[in-house]
Amino acid sequence: MVQPGSDMEAAVGCLQNAQLVGIPTETVYGLAANALRTDAVAKIFSAKNRPFFDPLIVHTHDISEVYQYVRTMPEKAKILAEAFWPGPLTLVLPKADLIPDLVTAGQDTVGIRVPSHPVCLALLKQLDFPLAAPSANPFGYVSPTTAQHVVDQLGEKVCYVLDGGPCTVGVESTIIGFPGGEPVVYRLGGISIEQISAVVGFVAEQISGGSNPAAPGQLDVHYSPHCRVILEHTAKIEDSKEVCYLRFTSRIPGIDSERQYVLSPLGSPEEAAVNLFAMLRTLDQSGYRSIVAELLPEVGLGRAVNDRLRRAAAK
Repeated sequence: MVQPGSDMEAAVGCLQNAQLVGIPTETVYGLAANALRTDAVAKIFSAKNRPFFDPLIVHTHDISEVYQYVRTMPEKAKILAEAFWPGPLTLVLPKADLIPDLVTAGQDTVGIRVPSHPVCLALLKQLDFPLAAPSANPFGYVSPTTAQHVVDQLGEKVCYVLDGGPCTVGVESTIIGFPGGEPVVYRLGGISIEQISAVVGFVAEQISGGSNPAAPGQLDVHYSPHCRVILEHTAKIEDSKEVCYLRFTSRIPGIDSERQYVLSPLGSPEEAAVNLFAMLRTLDQSGYRSIVAELLPEVGLGRAVNDRLRRAAAK
């Protein structure tokens, strides 16, 4: 089984040979392959057991590179790119012929972004092709936020895992499309709705794609640990050793504190986002039957955290 490391040359060599590499981004770790080679991209779907109808996000190192892979960029897309790239924002734009249909699930648009993680950017700058990179985990499971998470889940299916330390955002990128030229949020993520609205004004939301998603992360059931997740407002509080409690900032009186896990003692949605997936993983591996999760206030990154919890609970 591959071990994580910092050998950039090894990562480049694997990618140039159409192999898979686990890569760090500021959001979560990605499972990367040459986005321009269908044989490489097909390995992503196989390794993750990901359905082919769920499109992938393309990563490149600079906005100037993006224009090679899209046909047009609406004015508001340019404004958002200038405001938030490099960063946790994906723009869904009309794709150039260079991008294989396999990447986009046959759609005429491609999700593309410029990540801000310095190790990821350094890797991208050494490649003469962009990287398709969904989260580096089995499809539908909790996203990885450390290199070891990737090894634990996909270590036998990747050529190398490039270790960039723990992810600093912790939830996936915000995804925005532009049907008719106006911004529509397809997935809540690392850039909040409030931040986006401050730059381009009102933005519509279409965050559920059913079985035909326009962007990744729109399926109703997603980001799920193996054990059951129950949203607190739908659950009966029970003092059972088989049940644990995922809390935002404070514990429930009268319940064993050892079974209560706090995402942010200071009440920070940003800190909660960073800790969410790692904590879900820990709880999933601790033998609990159920995780009762408290929702955050519906502001800022709290909305993105709640989105992940609702999808985890949907099954």
